[in-house]
Amino acid sequence: MTGILYVVATPIGNLADASPRAIDTLKSVAVIACEDTRTTRTLLARYGIATRAVALHEHNERRAAAALVEALREGKSVALVSDAGTPALSDPGAWLVAEAHRAGIRVSPLPGPNAAAAALSVSGFPAEQFLFAGFLPATRSARRKALEALEVPWPVVIYEAPHRIAQALEDLTQRFGDSRQILIARELSKKFEEVVRLPLGEAAGWLAAHAQRAQGEFVFVLQPGQAPDTSSVDAEHVLE
Repeated sequence: MTGILYVVATPIGNLADASPRAIDTLKSVAVIACEDTRTTRTLLARYGIATRAVALHEHNERRAAAALVEALREGKSVALVSDAGTPALSDPGAWLVAEAHRAGIRVSPLPGPNAAAAALSVSGFPAEQFLFAGFLPATRSARRKALEALEVPWPVVIYEAPHRIAQALEDLTQRFGDSRQILIARELSKKFEEVVRLPLGEAAGWLAAHAQRAQGEFVFVLQPGQAPDTSSVDAEHVLE
């Protein structure tokens, strides 16, 4: 019998959001694969979890995954966690999960905190479907090009690093206009949580109103746009 690879969602800020099932699983497995062991140890200490933790991040993922798959083959169960939220969503872990599938090892998700779902739930935008865009490109030219693909008729969820917040909001405003609504969720579930929905034209002023707003973890939810209009194609003209 092989072990089980558990993909465990962990709190995105408030450690009290850890589920009883996640805590029990982290206690029971042979090893916990973490994006950053220092971050995960804070959670483990809170709940008295003594399980051995090993690093699995973007720089060592393939090497670490090989060792973890071997442990799984030996019958040892492994928990995969990221620094916050659900692993493999804009975080490392997808390679390990894929390798486990290729090896015929059972992979079991433990659902829980997720910043994208949390922000979407408080956006007030209809969300029969949505686009998860993750992190936008770091360079401005690439970011502006990426925004061209985000004119879609459903909400768009975007993650952004704090040092690029001002530029990202400026680029969003230039691309989608002052009147397009955006939800800005900052420090979700943490002490200084802020959630605001406003027109893009007011976003820069909101950000500049308090210096601390340029810090922390951010999620944007962009109001649905218009579906591309393909009905005006002139077939005869195209054929000519």
